[in-house]
This record gives sequence, C-alpha cells and structure tokens, in this order.
Amino acid sequence: MKIAVDGPAGAGKSTVARLVAERLGLRYLDTGAMYRALTLEALRRGVDTSDENALMEVATSIDLNIVFQGDKGNVIYLGGEDVTGLIRQPDVTAHVSEVSSHRKVREFIVALQDQIGRQGSVVMDGRDIGTVVMPDADWKIFLQATVEERARRRQAELLRRGVSVDIEEIQEQIRARDYLDSTRDNSPLRKAKDAVEIDTTSLTIEEVVDKVLGLIRGEEQDVQHSGGNY
Repeated sequence: MKIAVDGPAGAGKSTVARLVAERLGLRYLDTGAMYRALTLEALRRGVDTSDENALMEVATSIDLNIVFQGDKGNVIYLGGEDVTGLIRQPDVTAHVSEVSSHRKVREFIVALQDQIGRQGSVVMDGRDIGTVVMPDADWKIFLQATVEERARRRQAELLRRGVSVDIEEIQEQIRARDYLDSTRDNSPLRKAKDAVEIDTTSLTIEEVVDKVLGLIRGEEQDVQHSGGNY
C-alpha cells in the first residue's frame, strides 16, 4: 500500500502521516526532512541557497541517512550526527523553500524518494507526493488549515524547543512559503485531482488520523470538531 499525504507547511502532514503509518504497520518517510537536511548542510558550509550548482555539490556529497524508528518517525543523520531537531530550526525553515525550488535539487531528491517508494508499502508526506513522487499512490490525502492555525502550531512547536518567535512573524513566514511552494516552476504545491482534502483547522491530531484511516478502510467517519490540538 502506498499513501501520499500532501499539504502546506503546518497543516499537520508529518504528524498525521507518521501516526497513520504506525497504525497500519507501514514505513514512513518525511520527504521534507530530506530538503531540510540538505539546507542545514548548505548553511553550515556557507553555501548560497540561490546557487543551484553549489547546492548540487552539497547534495551529491552529503552522507544522509534516514532511519525509520516506529513511534519516533524518521531520525535524520548527517555524517552520523543526529540532526532531527536541528533541521527544524528557524534558519533552516527560512531557506528550505528556496533550496527545494531548484530543478536539479528536486530531481535529485525525488529520485531518492522514488527508490524508497519502490521498496514496498510506505506512507510519504510532502508537497508533491501525490502529483510527482507517487502519482500511483493507492490513497492521496491533502491536508489544509488556515494560516492563523498553522502559525499557532508552529509557535507551539518552537516554544517546546525553547525558541520564542512572534506569532505575526511566523504568519508572514508561512504566507511567504505558501507563495514560493505554490508558484515554483518545479513540482509546485498543489492537490492531486484524485486526492481527498481534509481541513485540519478545527480537528485534533487523533481526529484527522481517524478520518484518514476511515477513508482507507472504507468506513463512514463522523468526526466531531473539538478544536485544534497539534
């Protein structure tokens, strides 16, 4: 079984996809983490994130390893260093859209994702999984939420890591990223024609997961809205 979970930043893709994979006993791949790891390494090397050729030199030389660890999801290693938390830092978030917009970079990363997809059942989340990476997915889910709710979730996530960021600043970052992701020439963010869209704004994580599992299992779901809880 192949399940694609797409959507904009902060819609709940990674959390929902990981839990769905866990409940179904499938592998899980956070494709965005691959771009984030590349962005982190580029910043560490002082590479200009607008320089496609320089980014490709980084991409083809890094030792990137993604380990599937059940309820922990993906643990990301760069050169043997666990960078799972570091790739979520604000400086990486501020540059990852530009890094992922380059055609050669996307083709390189998508080829790696395609290899993983061919290895068996998997749940992948990203922005172009249902349209580019796994257009043959058995299920395509597109998660959406308001900018305000996505910013609230992002702020809460950063606070848990000890990082304080103004909510309005986060909202502007999200709007800018939405624009870049949806207007780029290569694999833009968009819902696949056969994807099921779920608005997660007023749903808890468990409600979204139950809704996705219900769709996959062909069950009728009557999910009650009880307020976001990401």
